[in-house]
Amino acid sequence: MTSIVLVHGAWGGSYGFRLVRPLLAAAGHNVLTPSLTGIGERSHLTGDHVTLDLHVKDLTNTVFYEDLHDIVLLGFSYGGMVVTAALDELGDKVKHLVYLDAFVPKHGDTAFSIIGATGEAHMTEHADNGLIPPIPRELATPEETAWSNARRALQPIGTFNTPVSLTTPVDDHPFSRTYIKATADPNEPADSPFWNFAQHAQTSPAWDYHEIATNHMVPMTKPHDLATILLDIANRPA
Repeated sequence: MTSIVLVHGAWGGSYGFRLVRPLLAAAGHNVLTPSLTGIGERSHLTGDHVTLDLHVKDLTNTVFYEDLHDIVLLGFSYGGMVVTAALDELGDKVKHLVYLDAFVPKHGDTAFSIIGATGEAHMTEHADNGLIPPIPRELATPEETAWSNARRALQPIGTFNTPVSLTTPVDDHPFSRTYIKATADPNEPADSPFWNFAQHAQTSPAWDYHEIATNHMVPMTKPHDLATILLDIANRPA
């Protein structure tokens, strides 16, 4: 049995992995999907106190209190910021690190610095009291899209402008790592941050690389494809 920790993205919640969890658990693995403070199931706790650092604490507390070791740790989208910023504390507990269509920041990066000034302006133009509305995302059917949109919460700006503190670059850690790219998002430019990170993973011997032909919302649109990759990783020897 391997402990698999799945960290959701911005505006989301642990519910985003509800189709993936049973597939991994059915194979005998311990699956945890912590909810980040201020969004998703914990959106009632939102406010200007919610930053990337608090989301890191949500993750590190989950690992500590559950006493997890040799984990497969996945960050989805903005969740890549969270898992990376947690590495100084959790790095020795990670067996394999997975980025799912996610940011892979360096020391000092923020989500805003990665997406650039134009992307930051687009995200913040309709912000209200420091809360940023979700980017629209489509699922397979109008009904599924409506279900998802009803649960996408406003995201505190402090999660996007807090820099990552990272002593050791991701590529230099002793654990293995994988990047999974969603390749069929119709609105994504070829030079998006996610594609830039994917291209690095494709060419670096420090990374494994996979593609899934769907849009950005991989855990909801292609749960079986994602689970297949994660089960292969979880079943590898430590």
